[in-house]
Amino acid sequence: MTEVMIKNVVKCNKCEDIIESKHRHDFKWCKCGSVAVDGGLEYQRLVGDIRNATDLSVYTDGDGAA
Repeated sequence: MTEVMIKNVVKCNKCEDIIESKHRHDFKWCKCGSVAVDGGLEYQRLVGDIRNATDLSVYTDGDGAA
């Protein structure tokens, strides 16, 4: 089965800001400017110092179960 992303969320470990990209071109930076996320539910693109990012995204197994 293929996993399907249902939330594209990243936490910045420097400023502890939690950012979410909700649609394809919804590019979001954290408040300190260390990391950003993009792609909505189509893909996940992380920008910046990704060593400072924790992925909090949520996936299903393709049949609707999280």
